Amino acid sequence: MDEILSITETSTPPRASLGARGEALAADYLVKNGYRIVVTNFKVPVGRNSKGVSVTGEIDIIALDGETLVFVEVKTRRSDEFTPIITSVNLRKQRQIIRTAKVYRRIFGVRDVPYRYDVVTVLMPKHGDTEIDLTRGFWNEAKFRKAYWNDEIWM
Repeated sequence: MDEILSITETSTPPRASLGARGEALAADYLVKNGYRIVVTNFKVPVGRNSKGVSVTGEIDIIALDGETLVFVEVKTRRSDEFTPIITSVNLRKQRQIIRTAKVYRRIFGVRDVPYRYDVVTVLMPKHGDTEIDLTRGFWNEAKFRKAYWNDEIWM
């Protein structure tokens, strides 16, 4: 008697699959707008937290826009009724992406290349059209730099 092998597809949580679909749509959108995708879902250890646990940073998409290296955060939601999607890219998330981007630039020896941080929001309502928005240069590293006594703020 022949054995019948049953292969069941492992179900992914709906949120994870929504995010993955959003990232794929965002990558396509960026390519259609002239970006060249370098890598997606870049993950790397970025240090340890206050409890000594290893922390891994992730950047959804790293791309080139002309000669500018762009670190892209993608946020996908079903609704933006409660709050705009882009508000989920808060200061903590920005700081984590900056740390990861610094490690990326160090690993690959990217020194004298201009870079910026973009956000792509993907609104995928269950019943309706998908909306994709790109915000170029949503934040920069300057607001996270520590002020020193010789900085203009003290003058």
